[in-house]
Amino acid sequence: MADRAPSPSSGVRIRAAVPADADAIAAVHRESRRVAMPYLPPPRRSHEEVTRWVRDVVLPACRTVVAVRGTEVLGYAAVEGDLLDQLYLRPDVRRAGLGTRLLAEARRLSPGGLTLHVFRRNTAARAFYARHGFRVVATGDGSGNMEGLPELTLRWTPGPEPEPGPGTLPGTP
Repeated sequence: MADRAPSPSSGVRIRAAVPADADAIAAVHRESRRVAMPYLPPPRRSHEEVTRWVRDVVLPACRTVVAVRGTEVLGYAAVEGDLLDQLYLRPDVRRAGLGTRLLAEARRLSPGGLTLHVFRRNTAARAFYARHGFRVVATGDGSGNMEGLPELTLRWTPGPEPEPGPGTLPGTP
């Protein structure tokens, strides 16, 4: 029997991001965008500038979590209020369930619902969010983002609790 490589999600845990993660988060952010969205204009910000943005803007303003294996940052999600502002994975760990795990944590951080923005051309992300119950609530022509690309606003709202069955009290199993 041949040895199998461990799953990309083996040994991964989700934890709160700390300022020391800023460099690794910036690397994930830049590489994910480069690989997953080749239609984006060339980056205007250096790695150092993105690292400063993560450390000085994202981490103070957002509840940010990282997916880590050991000390290695594989992905991150940042939630500001009910806005899922960021969710990015390293390209080599996509389609292994890590995005779903980060999204579940974002939902835990914003249990009343989440809104996000996605480029219309990002069909993989749109399909991912649709599978997780997000629906289009608005469209934009790109004038509201620095890339100038048309975008969609998506919203997930948790469904109502199921009605209790006959002979049960609300809130009991």
